[in-house]
Amino acid sequence: MEKLPADLLALISYLKKLPGVGIRTAERFAFEFLGWPKEDLEAFSELLKNAPEKVPSCPICGCLTDRTKCSFCESGARDTEQLCIISSPRDVFAIEATRCYRGLYHVIEHLLSPLDGRHASMLRLDRIEDRIEKHPIREVIIAFDSTLEGDTTALFLKKHLIARPELKVSRLAFGLPVGSSLEYIDGGTLTRALAGRQIF
Repeated sequence: MEKLPADLLALISYLKKLPGVGIRTAERFAFEFLGWPKEDLEAFSELLKNAPEKVPSCPICGCLTDRTKCSFCESGARDTEQLCIISSPRDVFAIEATRCYRGLYHVIEHLLSPLDGRHASMLRLDRIEDRIEKHPIREVIIAFDSTLEGDTTALFLKKHLIARPELKVSRLAFGLPVGSSLEYIDGGTLTRALAGRQIF
């Protein structure tokens, strides 16, 4: 490995930052890029460079959008009495694919993980409170991955939200595989988890 050119090693180190990409996969990707035509590499690098500006987060709910607001906030057909709290914009697409939820969404920026420096202050609870104040929210659905971080964050939010007696706080049914991410759950299982959500 030490004999590889420095720039190639740098490329491999960046590719390793991608989830699920180990050293061997990163090496394979890096060598693959070296074989791409120059115009493809330039188009790809331009796309990467501009992605945060081209696909920003909605300032209201945190979902991805290419406009001032996302389609979920702009739609008048959403159920404004339900708020589904998720930990990543990608989870929206998994939930929407079930076609059994028509409420609002709210993306928190991080799941709690003190060892990784992600503390309660980073949850921006004020933004959640603002959503609840501006809409007639009756139910908050916590839809986090079934992991230690997801469970810890869900419990923290529950303790914060139960101070509001008008709110029903529920969580996806625990039929989800332990340690699983929502984006990898099949539609049928996720649909049942939404339909069978439990008071939390």
